[in-house]
Amino acid sequence: MWLMGYRIQSKYVVVMAFLFLLVFTGCTPSHHMSTFDTHGPVARSQLVLFYWIFWAAVFVFVTVSIALFYTVLKYRRRSGDPDPPQIHGHTKLEIAWTIIPSIILIVVAVPTVITIFDNANSPEPSALTIEAKGHQWWFEFTYPHPEEPDKKVVTANELHIPVDEVVNVNLESKDVIHSFWIPKIAGKVDMVPNHTNTIWIKADETGEYYGQCAEFCGVAHAKMKFRVIVQTKEQFEAWLKVQALPGLESADPLAVEGRNLFEGDARCWTCHKVEGSKRSRGTTGPNLTHFGSRNHLAAGVIENTQDNLRKWIQDPESIKQGTIMYRDAQVYTDPDKSLTESQVSALVAYLASLD
Repeated sequence: MWLMGYRIQSKYVVVMAFLFLLVFTGCTPSHHMSTFDTHGPVARSQLVLFYWIFWAAVFVFVTVSIALFYTVLKYRRRSGDPDPPQIHGHTKLEIAWTIIPSIILIVVAVPTVITIFDNANSPEPSALTIEAKGHQWWFEFTYPHPEEPDKKVVTANELHIPVDEVVNVNLESKDVIHSFWIPKIAGKVDMVPNHTNTIWIKADETGEYYGQCAEFCGVAHAKMKFRVIVQTKEQFEAWLKVQALPGLESADPLAVEGRNLFEGDARCWTCHKVEGSKRSRGTTGPNLTHFGSRNHLAAGVIENTQDNLRKWIQDPESIKQGTIMYRDAQVYTDPDKSLTESQVSALVAYLASLD
């Protein structure tokens, strides 16, 4: 019996050690979704606030645990002890247990309130403002046109911003509640239907950062991702000027065939927009004007290569479940209108040419 009990205890120790390891693995700063490796003032202020709350919680836990163990050991019942005297309350102790938690809450509340107001109010209200809209299950980004104030530049799933500059983001949702989250740059803010929330972000270094929807929004929630591309001011302005141009009209015969198919029998034009095309004016799916220049497809799930693009067109459900394209497009719902291998190749050539 003793041996069996020892084995059970050993199993518990192993399980607890494994869970402990998992917890600390999730806090690895090098992970691309870690909040412990900050690259912007918003994320940094939130990390500082986390440490305030964390160490306050540790202090409470340790203090209460010591008091508990001390009480249990000192006043434990021993053989021959009479019943303890029955008392009601302890005024001084009750006052202490009321004042001390109040002080701790005040210590935590002050940096919390300061951080909330700092993050809620942009330090530069007139800075670059971008509109971000959540869809099931992708992100749409709208920029002011670099040359024509009455026009907009629309892209999807890759947010480009200049380094070391404040960027204001207006957050909306097309369908259900989503949440806009860039762990290394800023904490999450909900995207609510028929309501606009705001957030300001600023990145300290150039590079690529991961974004994610942080509010469960349906079957493909876990694959509703995006990338934040932080560039120098000159690189950002050059990128924005290119994005403001119409989609490239490639002279390659296969790409031309793909464009005709895109705007014709495949009916891709009903959901997608390509600036410069007279027919492709859809808004249900992502804007594809400069699709070929993007690093990822399927809302950041896979890299934008011709092989991956082919797999995505052939069977989007195998990459990302629940997409509207797979659910509604006739090339997937009607066996008689399924795409042939040559048609897929033509569409790949056309989309890759939209640089």
